[in-house]
Amino acid sequence: MTIRVLLADDQPLIRAGFRMFVEPDPEVEIVGEAGTGREAVALARSERADVVLMDIRMPDMDGIEATRRIAAAEDLAGVRVLVLTTFENDDNVVLALRAGASGFLGKHVDPVDLLHAIRVVAAGEALLSPAATRGLVTRFLSQPVPSALPAALELGGLTDREREVLALVAYGLSNDEIAERLHLSPLTVKTHINRAMTKLGVRDRAQLVVIAYQSGLVRPGEQQP
Repeated sequence: MTIRVLLADDQPLIRAGFRMFVEPDPEVEIVGEAGTGREAVALARSERADVVLMDIRMPDMDGIEATRRIAAAEDLAGVRVLVLTTFENDDNVVLALRAGASGFLGKHVDPVDLLHAIRVVAAGEALLSPAATRGLVTRFLSQPVPSALPAALELGGLTDREREVLALVAYGLSNDEIAERLHLSPLTVKTHINRAMTKLGVRDRAQLVVIAYQSGLVRPGEQQP
């Protein structure tokens, strides 16, 4: 199945560069380009994009707000947002994750890594660059959350096994690594993750990582057991 990709960046040259990287792949199709966040939301809907490569700093509406609107729209439930940033330690990256982004990439990414990231995010199977993303989440979620945690962060509805798997996801372990640690099959691990996402009302592993930290299940700076 072809992955439909939308490019959202206010700089035409950057969009052209990513298009050049992506277009040769027969399994990935560029379905549109947006120069503002507002255009990105509209095109994600009209072009039925699977993945939006989203810049953060754009005029009219920034990438964080655009990501939030995409994540909140029921008719865009299948759209994944992959944030592109010049600075991988940008505070806004974590704000984008909180808004509903599935992961992030530095704009200096190699073409092979970019295509791999698009596939990973489109599949919803794993958080992109878990170690790096976990570092960002750890750093910025160590700060107090400005408002009360939403009801979705209540973990009481999870089974003990689902909480255990959620914690290991937050530490950045892959399904195979979690399976080996818990003596389960990778399919069983995937089932626990999917059930946890359903119960918590989130769409992918990126949001599970954020919830694990915000809920206190995993604490910033805490070492993997």
